[in-house]
Amino acid sequence: MNRLDWSSQPGRPLRGRVQVPGDKSVSHRALMLAAIAEGDSRIRGFLEGEDTRATAAVLAQLGVRIETTTAGERVVHGVGLHGLRGVSQPLDCGNAGTGMRLLTGLLAGQAFDSTLVGDASLSKRPMRRVTDPLTQMGARIDTREGLPPLHVHGGRSLHGIRYALPVASAQVKSALLLAGLYADGETGIVEPHPTRDYTERMLAAFGWPIRFEPGHASLEGGHVLHATDVDVPADFSSAAFFLVAASIVPGSELRLPAVGLNPRRTGLLQALRLMGADITIEQQRESGGEPVGDLVVRHAPLRGIELPEALVPDMIDEFPALFVAAAVASGSTLVRGAAELRVKESDRIASMAAGLRVLGASIEETPDGAIIHGGRLGAGSVESHLDHRIAMSFAVAGLVAGGPVLIHGCSHVATSFPGFLELANGCGFALRAVD
Repeated sequence: MNRLDWSSQPGRPLRGRVQVPGDKSVSHRALMLAAIAEGDSRIRGFLEGEDTRATAAVLAQLGVRIETTTAGERVVHGVGLHGLRGVSQPLDCGNAGTGMRLLTGLLAGQAFDSTLVGDASLSKRPMRRVTDPLTQMGARIDTREGLPPLHVHGGRSLHGIRYALPVASAQVKSALLLAGLYADGETGIVEPHPTRDYTERMLAAFGWPIRFEPGHASLEGGHVLHATDVDVPADFSSAAFFLVAASIVPGSELRLPAVGLNPRRTGLLQALRLMGADITIEQQRESGGEPVGDLVVRHAPLRGIELPEALVPDMIDEFPALFVAAAVASGSTLVRGAAELRVKESDRIASMAAGLRVLGASIEETPDGAIIHGGRLGAGSVESHLDHRIAMSFAVAGLVAGGPVLIHGCSHVATSFPGFLELANGCGFALRAVD
């Protein structure tokens, strides 16, 4: 993928209706469960991003027929729990950490060997927190000292375990639940803090008996998934950049329709409200088992807060956007309990701290968070470290900086938010690609 840089600078007040893409987490899971279900499933609102397309391509390699009927819609012809077919070629997950981790759990129960690979960024991301508990279930997975590529040996008999996650992670929980579909006995996961429950809700929608509540999930192997249609809500993580942008740019008012409001995903919404943000929810409803609603956000002065640690697992992907909000708020914001940010697409604590310092912010790193002192931002040149969420967060920072913010390495934005630049400029950003 070619390197792409952006220039972001103050524009006009943000106005209008912003339809953000479908939820990436739901899109990944819908593909996987539909693939191993009995019958045909239709997925509407599918995220047309590089990550989700990589997962679809892997499933196609494994013998699943996936039709693209229109943009944002897929028909998946399920092959059943034991209908996947092995291939000798590597299965390329691209930049999709969610795809790789969940597929590892799914492939651990197959009769054939598989090799999962990724791009340069994904190849640096730790996988032991998935492979170690899968090994306890009877899987055999070879890694490169805990990093991809992952060689998953097939033909292993899996058994259920009760596993207490040392660090709250929806991806690890989901990988174990997918392996549990193929395991003898019960697989139970206990979390130190509740994480998003997309996998649990979707397993139930596909007809698999599962028991779950915040912080705990369990299921037994030996059942069948039945095809079902899935309506993917708009991605809250994508909406997050516009929530912060409209909050910090004077005169702004944006409406974001049909955004997924799963309580395990919306920690940023609560955090911004604690900071004084003016965000209301209209037309709350349920779609495909997931709560959704229209978000209306208006500019409001933000103030620094001590972020409640209970919110951290429910906003782990939104911290780069929060750091920008905190950097321009009045007072200081204290973040603790967010050590997982160190092992995302980049070390997001270090990456955001370094970039914000270039723009003149005062920020102190801690092992599991940061202390961000609010103030004014200036012009500067920052690195995204090829992390899509960091790139988009600095695009938001450019809206209130004292001059242009040049953001290096924005090519990976398409993995989660295709069309971000066009959508952002349509509501008032002044964002452009530069050579």
